[in-house]
Amino acid sequence: MMEQGSYLKELDSALAFMRTYDDFLVVSHVQPDGDAISSTVVIGWLLEKLGKTFVLINESELPSRLSFLNQFDSIIHYKNAIPERKFDAVISIDCADFKRIGEVSSSFAFGAKLLNIDHHPTNNGFGTVNVIRAEAAATVEILFDLIERAGIACDLDCGTAIYTGLLTDTGGFRYSNTSPRVMEIASQLLALGVSGNELADHLLEKMTRAKLKLLQLALNRLTFSDNQEIGWVYIGKDDLRETGAVPEDLEGIVNYALNVDGVEVGILFKETEDGAVKASIRSAGKANVAAIAQQFGGGGHVRAAGCRLEGSLPASIAVLVEAVRKALV
Repeated sequence: MMEQGSYLKELDSALAFMRTYDDFLVVSHVQPDGDAISSTVVIGWLLEKLGKTFVLINESELPSRLSFLNQFDSIIHYKNAIPERKFDAVISIDCADFKRIGEVSSSFAFGAKLLNIDHHPTNNGFGTVNVIRAEAAATVEILFDLIERAGIACDLDCGTAIYTGLLTDTGGFRYSNTSPRVMEIASQLLALGVSGNELADHLLEKMTRAKLKLLQLALNRLTFSDNQEIGWVYIGKDDLRETGAVPEDLEGIVNYALNVDGVEVGILFKETEDGAVKASIRSAGKANVAAIAQQFGGGGHVRAAGCRLEGSLPASIAVLVEAVRKALV
């Protein structure tokens, strides 16, 4: 665990970076989740308070369920609107490694300075300045500390975004990363006026009919290893189109494999259009799935990680399930 003094120095370095430059490109990881988008808008909010100019961007299409967040509509979908200029100062948030930035890195100027803020333990510190706090439940937790360190009061827009990131990355405050600090921050945000129950209902309970159809497909394919310790589902490359679902509808499906009694590791395999397979891996605690994902060039957290496998869907399932089996021995 990082010493508090070292962490505060990292926060100070981040603030110095943000005060040194005047114009920023802010990017989070491809296929962004609740924490990534919440972190993006929080950084935008903070830069605005500091009197800076900025562009918020992501390679992927944004999850529409997060459209209630302030500044959501100002986040550029890179593939629809590639910036015409290069940026000398970049802030990367919630990116476990540089590759997770995706094609947006083409908009970095040669020799660009990069502030890397993240909570993934597999982050290798690819920034010019790095704030990496693996014990943080979400990147927004770090940003809450950053805002406090800057001496700026969080308002309702900022608080709603931070609460959203905490809520989604802790599974509604149910996962093991729900620390006393997380609950302390959540309490402060509720006191600020954030509507926790409405956010929980919208983000964790409701689903579209298209997602329901996708979930039905996945559950029909639920498979277990011989010893019942590994469970997995898969989504084919045509399934989203045929059900009318969108990429964000995949979120949470892996938990149906993990939550079966006796299962130690749950996996969601998603076939991509280019013939590869993306895997989301979740652990009940017995296996370090970040270490497993790293074997295939991926990364993440001890209990939640992901990777990309080059090969057919059956071959990818076989090789990853075998790697998990060995890790559970």
